[in-house]
Amino acid sequence: MLSETAARIAAALFFAVALPAAQAAEATVAVAANFAGPMARIAAEFTATTGHTLKLSSGATGKFYTQIVQGAPFDVLLSADDETPRRLVNEDHAVAGTAFTYAIGQLVLWSATPGLVDEQGAVLGAATWRHLAIANPKVAPYGAAAMQVLQARGLADTLAPRLVTGESIAQAYQFVATGNAELGFVALSQVAVPGQPAKGSMWRVPSALYGEIRQDAVLLKPGAQNPAAAALLAYLKTAPARALIEAHGYR
Repeated sequence: MLSETAARIAAALFFAVALPAAQAAEATVAVAANFAGPMARIAAEFTATTGHTLKLSSGATGKFYTQIVQGAPFDVLLSADDETPRRLVNEDHAVAGTAFTYAIGQLVLWSATPGLVDEQGAVLGAATWRHLAIANPKVAPYGAAAMQVLQARGLADTLAPRLVTGESIAQAYQFVATGNAELGFVALSQVAVPGQPAKGSMWRVPSALYGEIRQDAVLLKPGAQNPAAAALLAYLKTAPARALIEAHGYR
């Protein structure tokens, strides 16, 4: 049986999208760095549909966890994993029964240089490059996935001296985009932007080489009474939002 709080949240999720403009509110949302681009588009459509507005902050999931535990007033977390929302619920920083998977991320090995990355990722074992960018595996799930790939290929120790570690997947992408690293493990969503031609070269890493990147959303305690926060969680489950998420390279 649902608790009174969970029942109230469920009712809010059901009705929030249809709230009249007079009741429009703003929610503060912590967004995993890999989802920053898609979320900007979703936020615009969300506001046009509901009248609510969103204040977005993007970064590494691990850092958001620390900030939330220390009292940062975020209303919603769009995590890069499913473990962090679960921990926040267990530690009473998020509302039980509100977490769900909004996207499943896909990892790619990318270079801004056309033709450098082959379709099997064999370039990882070549001596034609100096630096490989990854997100910090201690705080970024995509960075942890990248290390799993290197371990699966037997290259973790060999390539360790050539790794360039970014604070988040966004910074890892910037290292490659600016030429500070020839290669980088990034999210497919960062290099497969709808309506734009693909840049450089990439290898879509087989999902068997890393753990599934289930990205969960959760309502945080500061947002429990915020109609905009409830409306956002409801909107992420709608057909238009799901179609946009898939178009940006998520499963």
